[in-house]
Amino acid sequence: MAQRPNELTPEAGPWHRWGCDLRKAREARGMSLSALSARVTYNASYLAKFERAERPVPRHAAVALDAALDVCGVLLRSWDVAVQEAEAGARTSRGHVANQPGHVASSVDTLAFPGPRQAGSLEDDTDTVVVPCRTPEGIRFVPVPRRAVLASGLVGLAAASLPVPAFAAPYSSVGSSTPAPIEHFAQVRRVLIQTDNLMGPRTVLPAITQKLGELTALRRKARGKDAERLLELETRFEELAGWLAQDIGDERAAYAHTARALDDSHITGDPELTAYILGRKAQLAADLGHRSDALGLATAARRTAPTGSRLEVIAVMHQAHGHSLLGEKLEALRGYDEALLLLDRANQDGVWGSWLDSAYIRTARARSLADLGQHEQAVAGFRDALETLPAGYRRDRGVYLARAARSHAGVGDIEQAAVVGLEAVQIAAETGSARIIDQLGLLDATLAAAPSAPGVREFRSSLDRILYHPAQ
Repeated sequence: MAQRPNELTPEAGPWHRWGCDLRKAREARGMSLSALSARVTYNASYLAKFERAERPVPRHAAVALDAALDVCGVLLRSWDVAVQEAEAGARTSRGHVANQPGHVASSVDTLAFPGPRQAGSLEDDTDTVVVPCRTPEGIRFVPVPRRAVLASGLVGLAAASLPVPAFAAPYSSVGSSTPAPIEHFAQVRRVLIQTDNLMGPRTVLPAITQKLGELTALRRKARGKDAERLLELETRFEELAGWLAQDIGDERAAYAHTARALDDSHITGDPELTAYILGRKAQLAADLGHRSDALGLATAARRTAPTGSRLEVIAVMHQAHGHSLLGEKLEALRGYDEALLLLDRANQDGVWGSWLDSAYIRTARARSLADLGQHEQAVAGFRDALETLPAGYRRDRGVYLARAARSHAGVGDIEQAAVVGLEAVQIAAETGSARIIDQLGLLDATLAAAPSAPGVREFRSSLDRILYHPAQ
């Protein structure tokens, strides 16, 4: 006979109410604690303590649970309310507030997927990082307690995104003692982009998050043109943060940053900025498999982009890829042909899409050909792309290699797929890029059906070495 769940007491406080919301969402999906545990990296007993408000709930956990239960932000909004109420209660009572985020528990409970290698950190389990992880459903990017990642030996994944201390905004107002704060932030953004190319997003994203906080504080005190320029900078920082969050596999953060960037772009009244971010949202939706959304956002980007601009070319290219995701081959190929024609006539403004050239469009076309099952043509396209790609574009090379490997597998050349995939694994190990690892995960699932083929065992073993294994 199944054990009757403990009664909850939502009236006892904000975190008790949040735990009740969690249980209601879980039961509405007909999901047991064990079934929910299989979708996130917290074990069933840990989740039960969330429901009973016996453990602090980190925001990463709320994000993961909201996504796993597919409740469209309900648990996140409830979490935000609980934080506000808990903080208000702390200010009024000045007493102990149970389960306030950031509270360090007096004992360390058994975590998600416990194992002997998870001991040895003094950090609380609320401190999590998003890492590539082997799960029963395949390779997924999930939030895992940092101490567990450190103990597993994947130090780069744990240490590269260390939290940034709470900032103290360095500018009291525009025109303060620090000269040209607007130019300062613009320069910082350029430096962070260069740093990302050298050291990767896990190093850069915390700094961007801190700078976003400083920018917001400064912009709220500014007026007139200064406020407008600061908001435009804030929008660009948000867009960049969304791109980097996507590249470390944090889909929710990528969506949140990009959505805020789009909202802010409308406030700025700059249609070019809006068109660019709509294109980014289309790209994000495509990468995450939201096919109809990808095409709709790309269409909106084209409608917003100035005619004859590179932004229009980018939007047409995203439209073409959206058609390919929907299996619409003729529309997709026509779109890429149109993008190439428009590029020849596009304004060379040097601001938007300065990186865009015919080789980039042909590479995007190869990706769409692979999505359409035209793997022989895709292999040729990726081969051309790899030959012309500048040496400094290390992560892009890894992405192209991983996609090329999948196309080799698609035409039945398993040995070449494993060889090319192994090269992509090496770049993924250097960069930690989710864009590469996502493709390698799909390749891994394909090659698992041919375990004795030459090179497959070496590829899969190498991939395993850069993944977090919960069962260790």
